[in-house]
Amino acid sequence: MAKTAFKLKILYCESDEEILASQGEQIKSAGHQVETVVGRKAAEEALRRGNFDLVVLGASLSKDDRHHLPYMVKKAHPGTRVLVTHAGERRHHEVDAVIDSGTDITTLLNAIASLLSKEAVLR
Repeated sequence: MAKTAFKLKILYCESDEEILASQGEQIKSAGHQVETVVGRKAAEEALRRGNFDLVVLGASLSKDDRHHLPYMVKKAHPGTRVLVTHAGERRHHEVDAVIDSGTDITTLLNAIASLLSKEAVLR
């Protein structure tokens, strides 16, 4: 897995601790700074404490959490990007990128890289 030249500060949130640990480490291995949190309350607290370039909301979060957290992210930090993993839901207007649940870590890393390239064009 290739490391990126540009390091993002990422908040990664799941409800499943095993998925969170495994994928969080793989995102770190790609060269990003990652804070991992379990559940909606922990994500809300992390957003109160600091700023992030990207918030990743994983598939193990409830549909409700994946719907409400993007609003909270954009309200607290309007420039923060939001990537959501889900299956069969319509794209939320506060979400910058989506990937299907059940895809592998490479798909997630590619989605992060795609957001990075869009960010580079904006700079």
